[in-house]
Amino acid sequence: MTETNPAVLGFVGLGVMGGPMCRNMALKHAGEVLAFDTQDAAFEAVAETKARRVASLAELAAQADVVFLSLPAGPAVEAVCLGAQGLTSGARKPAVIVDLSTTTVASARNVARRLAALDVQFADAPVARTREAAQRGELSIMVGAPPALFERIAPWLGYIASDVTLCGGVGCGQVVKLVNNALVFEHTLALAEMMVLGERAGVEPATLLDAVSKGSGDSFVLRNHGRKAMLPRLFPDKSFSPEYVLKDIACVLELAEEVGVAARVTQLAQRCYAATAEAGFSGRYFPAVIEVIDRNLAVAAKE
Repeated sequence: MTETNPAVLGFVGLGVMGGPMCRNMALKHAGEVLAFDTQDAAFEAVAETKARRVASLAELAAQADVVFLSLPAGPAVEAVCLGAQGLTSGARKPAVIVDLSTTTVASARNVARRLAALDVQFADAPVARTREAAQRGELSIMVGAPPALFERIAPWLGYIASDVTLCGGVGCGQVVKLVNNALVFEHTLALAEMMVLGERAGVEPATLLDAVSKGSGDSFVLRNHGRKAMLPRLFPDKSFSPEYVLKDIACVLELAEEVGVAARVTQLAQRCYAATAEAGFSGRYFPAVIEVIDRNLAVAAKE
């Protein structure tokens, strides 16, 4: 579609990340943008934009050319795409579905294969960075798609991201996103351990972070999770919780088993974040793992 005849975009899932993404699309796209969510309150995210609420997935599919999804996990993506009341259940189907969710690699490839049989193209395009980055339209998106489909969807992804990378065929976006997340979770765990060690050995945590940030130990995790959460010990509710971490880690470990990698560091992280959820930090920001390290609870979880 050209700017003189722009595609009708649909968006499903107006949650913590989906809401600001849909808002940016509604503000920047020249054509119509349709939005669907099962929660009435979710539509506050697109208030005072041209995004038009639709009542069902069937109504969305009947009008949208390209549909973007931001959903909790693979089963939800499968249900929205292929379920009895899903986007492909009616006479008219979207030409393209782009999944911005984080799922397993196997799930992404299975959905793509089943959609292809219905003549619907599919790309997995999981997003990275924070809710604030989503609000600014500065996410990083890792895409799994054939090159021609990537070229088609890249301008629309540019509404919500400052970095869009083609990682390979379908499923490769999820591979890179899972690797990215595992590295963040594991680095957060390592930093938590060293912050506790340094403090018990007599170095103030703020001093330790300042000194390390000037050397080769500096990192995104140190500057963000370390300074903003672990240093003040602030772990708010309704943030990226240990449960979300465990969901992504399970996807990583499933992939590792499929390709024959013994992901021992990731397995250790799984135990520590499970202990975090069980230690009173369920639903709270995942850098609370430092509290588990400080209380030596991760050792108990391992045993």
